[in-house]
Amino acid sequence: MTAAQPLPATMRAARLTLDENLAAEQPVPARSGTGLEGRGLSYGVADFPVPVPGPGQVLVEMAYASVCGSDVHLALDGFHRPEMLDAPGYPGHEGAGTIVAVGADVHLAGADGETTPGALSPGMRVITVPSGRLGGCFAQYQAIDAGSVIPLREDDVLERALMAQQLGCTIAALAKYWREGTRTAAVLGLGSAGQFFTQLLRARGVEVYASDVDAARIGFGRELGARAVHADELDALVAGAHPEGVDLVVEAAGLDATRAQAVELARHRGVVGAFGYPETWEGTFPTMAAFRKSVTVEWFSNAQGEPGQWCFHEALEAIRTGAVRVDHMTQVRMGLEDVPRALEATRAHGEGAAKITITIRP
Repeated sequence: MTAAQPLPATMRAARLTLDENLAAEQPVPARSGTGLEGRGLSYGVADFPVPVPGPGQVLVEMAYASVCGSDVHLALDGFHRPEMLDAPGYPGHEGAGTIVAVGADVHLAGADGETTPGALSPGMRVITVPSGRLGGCFAQYQAIDAGSVIPLREDDVLERALMAQQLGCTIAALAKYWREGTRTAAVLGLGSAGQFFTQLLRARGVEVYASDVDAARIGFGRELGARAVHADELDALVAGAHPEGVDLVVEAAGLDATRAQAVELARHRGVVGAFGYPETWEGTFPTMAAFRKSVTVEWFSNAQGEPGQWCFHEALEAIRTGAVRVDHMTQVRMGLEDVPRALEATRAHGEGAAKITITIRP
């Protein structure tokens, strides 16, 4: 291991754990999967040894992390991987910080500061983009595969660059949902993902209708150029303007009801883009309604697997140039000890915030 400086022995990190006594008191959940869903799961913050990066890994001292809706499903709803129970920092997967050590087999940057693609070294600031099901960003330190970090420029502001993880996911998802000739769209859910979709669609000249149940998020949607209304009003708004339906519906709320609504809002042979986890392990979907309208349903996951992680690089550039607004998404902050509360707040529509940032070491 190559380290820039001596490292502490211990760190603070969030963790998901299974309390057998609590599990015995809870009913067996209706959905199936790992067998642990929702039973006896508790989430808290504890002390851990600082990890040592293995071959092909780097150790990142985390400065910031942000909470994604998928973190709520993984930490609170039983969508986790059983082998990740008690893993430090799980399931945070949107992070930013500084490399402080590298393991064996990592391509090191030159001592003169000159780098080649893929070269990493202690002192380099990065965003971390691991798979959500393997994340460890809710921690003071994170050992992570070198291929899951993206170096930043000197002029990048860490908390703004942090937003490139989810923005990159929406960029890659829209590339899958997009059809030539798309002129109208609806975005269901105006959390950070929905707001990113709104901005990306407006930049392409698309007429966007959007909805949420939170007044503050609806206001953000309007500022970003959408005709945004309460979720109860969207059907009538779209029907009045486009009785035939819209070309593309992006479902970014992650609810069975909004995925059914997405099918209803799409025109005949339109596209429904489903973003994020389903509401429950098995979920429901209006198959007959989709069949009758002959809609194309596009599901998206694993932006981290995109070739060369192009979407995250494109996201960073969009943030740098101001093509996509992110500053309002960095305003609500909590500390590492508050991660459990931040997850609950995110479940409650962010309590009006588009995004919650966890400040670890600014």
